[in-house]
Amino acid sequence: MLPARRQLPPPEPPVRQRALTALLLGVLSLIGLMLGLGNLRRGIFVAILTLLFAATAIWLGVTASRKARRGGTARPRWAVGGVVFGSIGLALSALWLLVLAVFWPQLNTYYTCMGGANTVTAQQACHDQFTKSVGSEISVLQNGRLQARSRTRVRSWGITPRWRPRG
Repeated sequence: MLPARRQLPPPEPPVRQRALTALLLGVLSLIGLMLGLGNLRRGIFVAILTLLFAATAIWLGVTASRKARRGGTARPRWAVGGVVFGSIGLALSALWLLVLAVFWPQLNTYYTCMGGANTVTAQQACHDQFTKSVGSEISVLQNGRLQARSRTRVRSWGITPRWRPRG
């Protein structure tokens, strides 16, 4: 038989409100991301806003748990949910902002093309053009990384390259 755990008193109302606010902001960051991805220009502002909501949710959830622990009370119910949803929202917002930063020209061209495409064939052409341009951008990024690695490897072996590195 396990010994009975000591029941902690419930958290103070301000701590519970902080935890509930953390949960609501975390969920709001995820909902905002889902709603903001349809329009490219609006997507930037929504991603930044959801990034702020998610970071605030994490901060509120963590501080609510700390205040409850310091006060000797039970951890508020929604604090962990706020931290979890906030973390997911933060990761997805940061990923979306990274995608926008890297592939902005391709995405802008794609959304413009799709806005003027009236037929399925035109939409397919937009999709094919987008796929090719993103594929070429990814290959350029991979080649740049491979060239940087080879330069680093040559220098670390103590060999002075005869060619001049770009950039």
